[in-house]
Amino acid sequence: MKKILALVAVAVLGTGCASISGEKMQPIRVLATHENTEIVGVGCTLSNDTGSWFVTTPASVTVHKSTGDMAVDCKKDDFVGNQTLVSKSNGAVWGNILIGGGIGYIVDRNTGAGFDYPAAITIQLRKINLANSQASAAAAPAADAPASK
Repeated sequence: MKKILALVAVAVLGTGCASISGEKMQPIRVLATHENTEIVGVGCTLSNDTGSWFVTTPASVTVHKSTGDMAVDCKKDDFVGNQTLVSKSNGAVWGNILIGGGIGYIVDRNTGAGFDYPAAITIQLRKINLANSQASAAAAPAADAPASK
């Protein structure tokens, strides 16, 4: 009987730790397009509550996983784009809850190991008119200046 209990305990503890020892980092492939044409050389910053990473498209960047969503902001010349990547729990976290109990889930949540972002993203860029935005920025301080008498 003791052997059976010991075997069950090892099985429960072993399975409950699957995502605890899982990956805390994740690669994300980033592409950027404008009107169905890939734009190369776009600088993108990916940020979540654990840090920020920079990549120039097309490329992959390895980020620290988190339960928090990730903001992606991209810019090149007169192109800009942004997107939010939603952090979703992966299968390992559910196994940890069912078999390992609450402690495994707490560890997964704190390390991000039980959560994933999409493996690849395509940022849809939009073209901005730099001349108009620069003229607006230059005119803004003048509009705020007090009128002279």
